[in-house]
Amino acid sequence: MDIATSAGLALGTLADLALADPRRRHPVAGFGQAATALERRVWRDSRAAGAGYTATCVGTTAALGWAAARATRRSPAARTVLTAAATWTVLGGTSLGRAATVMHDHLAAGDLPAARGQLPSLAGRDPRGLAEAELVRATVESVAENTSDAAVAPLFWGAVAGVPGLLAYRAVNTLDAMVGHRSARYARFGWASARLDDVANWVPARLTAALTVLCAPLVGGSAAGALRAWRRDGARHPSPNAGRCEAALAGALGLRLGGRNAYGTRVEDRPPLGDGEPPVRADVVRSVRLSRAVWCVAAVAAVSSRSVLGDRWSGHPRAIGLRGRRSRPGASRAGSG
Repeated sequence: MDIATSAGLALGTLADLALADPRRRHPVAGFGQAATALERRVWRDSRAAGAGYTATCVGTTAALGWAAARATRRSPAARTVLTAAATWTVLGGTSLGRAATVMHDHLAAGDLPAARGQLPSLAGRDPRGLAEAELVRATVESVAENTSDAAVAPLFWGAVAGVPGLLAYRAVNTLDAMVGHRSARYARFGWASARLDDVANWVPARLTAALTVLCAPLVGGSAAGALRAWRRDGARHPSPNAGRCEAALAGALGLRLGGRNAYGTRVEDRPPLGDGEPPVRADVVRSVRLSRAVWCVAAVAAVSSRSVLGDRWSGHPRAIGLRGRRSRPGASRAGSG
């Protein structure tokens, strides 16, 4: 059992629910600044250079998490505090919901310029000239996708690998946002970051879709609709992961997502996800409620599974049958979060 890490995951989740992201000196912003400084030194228009950059950034972050976890291996209280701090730092579920709610409030007030100014905090598409209907769709799609990226995925990796998993996942996801998009500068250099993010989110995205099916009735949605849209439409999306989350939410809330998205000079026409009508302003609130239900259930699952199966995942000798070897009192796997 790994009660200390489980308790840390629970406390970090509660901190996110109560406080959202740290408002000043956010460690993720510090990571972004360091990654940007390194990019200036190593950028080349090649996949090899990008792969080295990604490995350096993610590997360094994981190593710091491993060292911090190792330093607390003899103190359950210290490990709980460390895990709680790391969980709070990397979770973004509450901030996601608040950003979407701000968008809803701007639209309710009829303030389109403010709503367009809010969109970059939710989605990467160009907000200029977007009407309310497109701003609503962008917001609902962002809530669906980022329920996985901002909350379910870090909780999953925290349950799997403790503090190193939490920090490494957030590094991967941040690099994808920084350099993983398709542009003249990053088409080759950002390839490794984008592919690593796809790998890191493969299981969490499908877990998010499954939890959307499970949680749909809690917010007045349809579990059957969520399952049907996920299975039928999830693979239509250009992303191997985002489509599963968006399709499941669309089916759960009886919506139809997808359409034309502009990203600067690049335009994508995405296929429809779901069978219903396009989302309206009230559906932003519904999507936020469903998102919170999904990631709160994911948090309960992460805490419970780490508590019960922590030794198996951490590679502790008792978990792999090496009962003849005695470990020092209080010792545990180096790097277990």
